[in-house]
Amino acid sequence: MDISQTIFEEYADDLGPEKIIHIYEPVAKLRAIVVIDNVAAGPAIGGVRMAPDLTTTEIKRLARAMTLKNAAAGLPHGGGKAGIIADPKTGDKECLMRMFARAIESLHDYTPGPDMGTDESCMAYIFDEIKRAVGLPRVLGGIPLDEIGATGFGVAECAEVAKEYIDLDLNGARLVVEGFGNVGKNAARFLEEKGASLVAASDTSGTVYNRDGIDVSGLIQVKEEKGSVTYYEDAKKLKTGDLLKIPGDIFVPAARPDVIYEGNVSTLDTKLVLQGANIAITLGAEKVLHERGVLSVPDFIANAGGVIAAAVEYRHGSEKGAFSEIKSKIRANTKTILDKTYSEGLYPRDAAEMIAKERVLSAMSYRKCI
Repeated sequence: MDISQTIFEEYADDLGPEKIIHIYEPVAKLRAIVVIDNVAAGPAIGGVRMAPDLTTTEIKRLARAMTLKNAAAGLPHGGGKAGIIADPKTGDKECLMRMFARAIESLHDYTPGPDMGTDESCMAYIFDEIKRAVGLPRVLGGIPLDEIGATGFGVAECAEVAKEYIDLDLNGARLVVEGFGNVGKNAARFLEEKGASLVAASDTSGTVYNRDGIDVSGLIQVKEEKGSVTYYEDAKKLKTGDLLKIPGDIFVPAARPDVIYEGNVSTLDTKLVLQGANIAITLGAEKVLHERGVLSVPDFIANAGGVIAAAVEYRHGSEKGAFSEIKSKIRANTKTILDKTYSEGLYPRDAAEMIAKERVLSAMSYRKCI
């Protein structure tokens, strides 16, 4: 079997991916991966992730999540994802972003947005080079997704619907957030507004825990000023891995992939999981949670707020319109998949994928053969 056949069998299925591109620029030391998964419904939108340990498999999985996310939200966009293999704290970040932009200029069916390790400034550099990006700063006419907390807002709206299926009162609900970054901090902020009490949060440096509650705005300030939640004074300091042992009512994984897997899912003590990060939980762990009676709302349903806002920006809409669309779409999608889950005895992800894939395949049926 030749290598091309091996690659095809490892990565491809009936939906895609359509393109896998590896980028290497030796002078700037740029190494990057772009996966355009499916563009049947329209040009792909997907974030640019920056981390030193990214793999093609991770970017491919993330691109598929974007295909399903856009389809589930009824957006006229397909799914794509990119990864720049570098430390996001590098001093050459602007150079890398500009070099990456020039490398993807010809990929007209992919529009990049911010993701873990990149932000509005990074999108501004890309836009300056190729005039194609979303999640731009306001000064460039964009909707700054991280600044307004689009994804976190959607996670909180998802909770409003999901709570009805497990008889959970958000007022006083204990919240645990894994990964107190752009998504995690905003999810905590919006859930606190709905009455939830943040009792624990983590980042790569450690975990903070206070059973009586942590002031979210205070924790955000500490994180922004000192770089880690561990500098927050009114809480116990624990190891990053200790977070899963802390009992709560709502758990929001908002960092890297596969944080919850078969080997540690038994330690998670919660009633509701809202997946703020893409591919945050393995399929096996999701099934274990469901069998235990823990509701885990799939990533491409719970965290679609960012791409919904990006789609509004893409068609030159407003921030107010973005919030309105996030609220209506995520609430409707969550209700649809949970109605199907409980009426048909399905796993939540299976119910969500059935709906999303049906929409993608329907869009594909209108594409002509060349």
